[in-house]
Amino acid sequence: MEEKKNDINSIVGFVLILGILIWIIYQNQPSDKEVVEKSKKELVSKQEAKADKTKTAVLPVASAATLGDAVQLAQLQKTLGVFAYSATLPSAKEAYTTIENEKIKLKIANKGGYIVEATLKKFKRFEKNSGQLVQLIKDNNANLNIQLQTTDNRTFSSKDLFFAPTLTKNGPDQILTMRLKAGANDFLEYKYILKPNEYLVGFDVRSQGLNKVLNSSKPLDLVWDLKTNRNEKSVSIEKRFAQIEYEYGDEKFSSVNSNGVGKEETPENVSYVSFKQHFFTTILSTDKPFEKSKLQSDDLVRDEKIDTTYIKQFKATVPLAFTNGEVDYKMSWYFGPADYKILKSYDKNFEKIIPLGWGIFGWINKWIFIPLFGFLASFIPYGIAIIIFTVIIKLAMSPITYKSFLSQAKMKVLRPEITELGEKFKNDPMKKQQETMKLYNKAGVNPMAGCIPALIQLPFMYASFQFFPSAFELRQKSFLWADDLSSFDSVVKLPFSIPIYGDHISLFPILAAVAIFFYMKMTSGDQQMAAPQQEGMPDMAKMMKIMIYISPLMMLVFFNTYGAGLSLYNFISNLITIGIMFVIKNYIVDSDKIHAQIQENKLKEPKKQSKFQQRLQQVMEQQEASKKVKK
Repeated sequence: MEEKKNDINSIVGFVLILGILIWIIYQNQPSDKEVVEKSKKELVSKQEAKADKTKTAVLPVASAATLGDAVQLAQLQKTLGVFAYSATLPSAKEAYTTIENEKIKLKIANKGGYIVEATLKKFKRFEKNSGQLVQLIKDNNANLNIQLQTTDNRTFSSKDLFFAPTLTKNGPDQILTMRLKAGANDFLEYKYILKPNEYLVGFDVRSQGLNKVLNSSKPLDLVWDLKTNRNEKSVSIEKRFAQIEYEYGDEKFSSVNSNGVGKEETPENVSYVSFKQHFFTTILSTDKPFEKSKLQSDDLVRDEKIDTTYIKQFKATVPLAFTNGEVDYKMSWYFGPADYKILKSYDKNFEKIIPLGWGIFGWINKWIFIPLFGFLASFIPYGIAIIIFTVIIKLAMSPITYKSFLSQAKMKVLRPEITELGEKFKNDPMKKQQETMKLYNKAGVNPMAGCIPALIQLPFMYASFQFFPSAFELRQKSFLWADDLSSFDSVVKLPFSIPIYGDHISLFPILAAVAIFFYMKMTSGDQQMAAPQQEGMPDMAKMMKIMIYISPLMMLVFFNTYGAGLSLYNFISNLITIGIMFVIKNYIVDSDKIHAQIQENKLKEPKKQSKFQQRLQQVMEQQEASKKVKK
């Protein structure tokens, strides 16, 4: 019995030892990942020998689990089709090539062949002392992709495939050629051409030898998308100015602004597309217009206090047409400031993206404001330049201001006689109007003379509202307490946010509001005296009293988040207007002389009525006749 017991124990021991050995062997067995990595290293070693000791090539995921050249190639061809050739090259790895000049720095990835970083070397983000340069492209916020449709009905995305880079120089120009290869001489090529001291980068897209493998029955879709980074202090203002701008047709121009909701447009024959932020822009232009494009814009800011990384999502889908089975487009990228002068220098109508206003407002900005302010700012500080610029504009407009005030003074002198006519013909409004017009004609007074000068000044006022928010020159330029004339001059940070007003207090809007208040207070009395009260019309005196308080309040509220440069302009403008009005009222216009002149005019033959007065007289007479017929 003892011997049998020992035999059973021996068997159990052997079984346990065998189990332990099996467990140890299993634990030391290499994982699938390690097997794949080993296979990759073996294959890379072979490629290095063939490529004269080139850098190690990390194969794409598509080539995983390969145990030999033949197996790997078969697997790549199955996954990547005609583009398997590119995946076997040493360039098939996560690597980057950098080209740069004095103004921009571009980093281009092998995978996708597109720019993954675009840095502007001369400009910083809204925090001046942070040291962070403006980067239009970074952290995967942009992408460029061409959908490649093959003749065997397979679709490949260029952004997922590896391009082979070649960097050369042509004199001072840097030329980076990125090729997605389908064979030794068959490829899709991106060519980047960077010249010294330029924001514009040449970008050629062409194919060679792909006419037999790509389906050329319809154009290739080039898809470009970008999430715009926040670069300015005011999120609300940057969002307002961020939009897609494009030129199409015969130099026509339009824009896509999401305004809180997604928006899409499909223009034809587009010559350039601009993904514009407030003070910076990225532009894709082409010598051969895109036949039909699709442009999309979406807001990314839901809460300005939280969502401040990206402002908007832009996307452009443009067709690349085939010519004899191949693609060949001469294009360019612009990465730089939205500066009117710089954009205009390229002679591609890029300056149209600057919102200077339409019609006469745009003309005033182009031919008066931009040249004049540019000249002043070339040799004096920007804050002082705004003040002198405002003085020049207001002095140039002073004759119009004089005409307006003179008309008010004449109407003020006639006010008692107009009131008398109102009492005399209070039961016959039509007769009162006729007699009032006769009085104006005898006295040589035009009741519209006070309105016309004011209307002439309006285009200049509106032009200033377009010019200052778009003036790139003011960005991060300080004056007095304002550290950035292109943004709000916050002097107090509030612990809460007021709807419309914001979470801070700006000082220049307060000064501008005070100036407007005193200006309106100064002129409201004369306007009330000059304007006779008409039956059926609202009480002008009450309206003026209300406007005295509403106008400054609107300035105070709505300009709190606007640029300090615009508020400074309005403040100085109103101060100068107050001064001009004071001088005209006290030293130039003499009410007694005006009264004597009017009385003298009454004794003369009435002046021939203007066509407008004649037409107005006819209308009143017709209305009077119709009234009698009805009675």
